[in-house]
Amino acid sequence: MPDAVRPFSSTPISFKGKEASAGEHASIDPSIKQPYPASELEQRQKSDLGHSTVGRVESKPKRSLASFNMQGKVCVVTGAARGLGNLIARTFIESGADRLAILDLDARQSQDAAEDVLKWFEENGQAFKGEIEVQGWGVNVADEESVARTMQDIRRKWGSIDVLVNSAGIVENYPAEEYPTPNIKKLFDINITGSYFVAREAAKIMLQDQRPGSIVLIASMSGSVVNVPQAQAPYNASKAAVVQLAKSLAVEWATRGIRVNTLSPGYMATALTKQVLEQSPSGKELKAKWEAYTPMGRMGDPQDLKGAIVYLASDASAFTTGQDIIVDGGYTAI
Repeated sequence: MPDAVRPFSSTPISFKGKEASAGEHASIDPSIKQPYPASELEQRQKSDLGHSTVGRVESKPKRSLASFNMQGKVCVVTGAARGLGNLIARTFIESGADRLAILDLDARQSQDAAEDVLKWFEENGQAFKGEIEVQGWGVNVADEESVARTMQDIRRKWGSIDVLVNSAGIVENYPAEEYPTPNIKKLFDINITGSYFVAREAAKIMLQDQRPGSIVLIASMSGSVVNVPQAQAPYNASKAAVVQLAKSLAVEWATRGIRVNTLSPGYMATALTKQVLEQSPSGKELKAKWEAYTPMGRMGDPQDLKGAIVYLASDASAFTTGQDIIVDGGYTAI
């Protein structure tokens, strides 16, 4: 569940600061604001990690399966200014991609993230200067015209789109009987309608260019199970819809060279998630419950998603479409 604690947007949220006992649910207090860790960029610059939310960037082995190599592909990732979307974007460069579009709601943040990716890979010997191109764009995935315009801008710059990952999404936690209607509509607009707009506009370009492509929609294990103790019925429903949307598009485009799959993370210990969970006794209790419900006994490291996303985006999954890959430490297996 990649956005279990915060939305992939510029508006951070936090769990209400209370103990969650039996029969109660973790919920949202709109008065509590949890800013994105201000020191993240500084921490990244002082370390050798390269990724704000993942482990070490591995040197390329002498031999590897060629179909996993992303060289020559134009990759587009939404919700990629930070968080798991940023992880995915960086992973594509690490896997050989040389043209990357980072999309997020705020154009300045998107471009800053793009410059940071380029700088890190060049300064740490992972790419020669000028070998890779990374650019940021501002886009509102819930706005049809914004999505269409941005996809066309990317095509004009690089001539095609080979891989599209939609990681933009939001989550809030309210008991169902208290959930504000405007919030529900906004969540559905971003998570469901936004996924449709992004997939459709990328597919239009792939079809027009008669170029095979891979589309990956980031869903969640919440599309398959009901998470506890937090109350998030609209979010769960939206992610189930994203999984079914991907299957439907996969069938429609299966004979036309476009594969569509979903990647469903479980609980991921991103920098912001850890900060939210560790700042209060109730957050620590919630983390302990999540870990207890996960057979592997821990939250996922963001880097645990790297292999799955490269598989789905690359030619290694040439005969895989309409599938939901769940990376959750076994949470949905019980």
